[in-house]
Amino acid sequence: MLRGIHKASANWLGRVVMGVILGLIAISFGIWGIGDIFRGFGQSTLAKVGNTEIRIEAFRQVYQERLQQLSRQFRRPILPAQARAAGLDRQILGQVISETLLDERVRTLRLGILDAEIARRVTEDPNFRGLTGQFDRVRFEAIIRQLGYTEARFMAEQRQTALRRQLAGTVSGEVVVPQVLLEAFNRYQNEQRSIEFALLTAAQAGDIPEPTPEVLTKYFESRKVLFRAPEYRKLRLLAITPAEVSAAIKVSDADLKKAYEAGKARYQTPERRHLQQIVFPNIDEARAAAEKLKAGTAFAALAAERQLKDVDIDLGTVAKAAIVDSAIANAAFALKAGEVSAPIEGRFGIAIVHVVKIEPAETKTFEAAAEELKRELVAERAKTELQNMHDKVDDERLGGAPLADTAKKFNLKLRTIEAVDRSGQQPDGTKIADLPQGVDVLAAGFAADLNGDNDPLAIANNGGYVWFEIAEIKPSRERTFDEVKDQIRMRWRDDEITVRLKLKTAEMLDKIKGGASFAQVLAANNLKPEWRPGVKRSVASPGFPPQAVNDVFKTAKGASASADGTTPTERVIFHVTEITVPPFDANSVEGKRIVEALQRALGDDLLGQYVARLEKDVGVTINQNALNQVTGASAN
Repeated sequence: MLRGIHKASANWLGRVVMGVILGLIAISFGIWGIGDIFRGFGQSTLAKVGNTEIRIEAFRQVYQERLQQLSRQFRRPILPAQARAAGLDRQILGQVISETLLDERVRTLRLGILDAEIARRVTEDPNFRGLTGQFDRVRFEAIIRQLGYTEARFMAEQRQTALRRQLAGTVSGEVVVPQVLLEAFNRYQNEQRSIEFALLTAAQAGDIPEPTPEVLTKYFESRKVLFRAPEYRKLRLLAITPAEVSAAIKVSDADLKKAYEAGKARYQTPERRHLQQIVFPNIDEARAAAEKLKAGTAFAALAAERQLKDVDIDLGTVAKAAIVDSAIANAAFALKAGEVSAPIEGRFGIAIVHVVKIEPAETKTFEAAAEELKRELVAERAKTELQNMHDKVDDERLGGAPLADTAKKFNLKLRTIEAVDRSGQQPDGTKIADLPQGVDVLAAGFAADLNGDNDPLAIANNGGYVWFEIAEIKPSRERTFDEVKDQIRMRWRDDEITVRLKLKTAEMLDKIKGGASFAQVLAANNLKPEWRPGVKRSVASPGFPPQAVNDVFKTAKGASASADGTTPTERVIFHVTEITVPPFDANSVEGKRIVEALQRALGDDLLGQYVARLEKDVGVTINQNALNQVTGASAN
């Protein structure tokens, strides 16, 4: 196992984790005020919520599913150490405990929901609608399978979710947001300011003489930490991917034909029919309409007579399996083109169906399917071969073989990176190119020990494996003056420019306070003002430093101020000319969005307090050792 814990830094995961948590967890609960209990648990229990035990394997499944969902969302794997550093382990456990608390309360109150209601909610879910706009069972099964659910488990979870929402709705539903809060939020989001500004650069700092060796030496001695060499590591990487394995796989024509015959059904396009349908409130009206149709009334004319438009009666061109109502499907596919059915007693009413057109079933020939089928067979065999190679390499590693020997034995390519820091830079400042995608090799490499035994890294989406060794570690060290002389000179110069620009803008602001206009002060310094209307907190303004926007909103109308520019050698001076606060309109699109956002936030707060009270009443204990086992914080 990896022997070291990678500490969190300002990386991609750190930047997105708050956004992820808001999307992943609908409510946040303060469950960590409880005391962890390290005794009284069965070997398979991770936590107790009242009388309910959260089993280790059940939580492990949820935890892995959530991390996989996040990995798919960001198209890169999340290592166990990264997940712990970002707090995902406790966030996910918090969600599971909160859900269990609500489930306990649901059982106490004996709340329930009918099977028919769960079925209705699922069949009306837009995510499961096919091209016809109706529930598509094939699409439904494909989606839940991709999410890792069986149908039974998915329906059970939908029932639990519905009951939790029923309970939560009584606590946090219909929250009334105070008007003062709406207006304050609206002001923060939508307040606009118009400004005049000028950007000062190195040109306004004046001539800066070359520093003496003594000045540079003193500067370096007081700032040695800025010039330290980072820790560098020498890595050896051995990667195997489906693409590399696939190159050696051959598929014979006989294998292709055998696979074609075995899976012939997938190359068959079922018969499809363009159908129209009129639904009647009772059997008598349906029979009367059927008589009119027999007497020669056109189906379209009957629809018009009942004030139905084409869109009201058109079911589209569909396969039999796509029609939810089996009675309608059987009747419609027993007719010939142009025929009209007798009244059908379906699940959603009594209907008459008209077959507009029939598209016969088709079968793709072997020749047409061969190329696609070959790619699929190669990919399928590559998975097996990839796993076989993984096992062979792992066996060698367990036997103590170095990566170099293992690579040579199996004719695999070994890559050596002589020196790289945590950010992927080499000592000359260039970035390491072509690192394996879908896995964070550097994070794992800097969490490992020198010459340690490291588990292989699994590349996301079954993309292969990467074995790695740490062949050498060069600790971070202080560089000598001569090593970084050029960097010292550049940094000293940048600092001098920064100091001069701050003094320059301070002098300019003093003159404005003394009665000179903003335009006069700029002109006296050979600066031309730029104008930016409609500056908002959340929207970047072209040409204006983004980090200075907050300073704009701290400055009163008619006042001037300065702020840091985009780089250390830039500074901006600005004058606020106008402040506009749009009135809050609860009926506007923006107003409704604000109301909904605040209702959701206040509702979450109320529900959080409710769950915290349930936690206190029911009692929650956590087996920290079991949690560590699941999340990789300790050895299994």
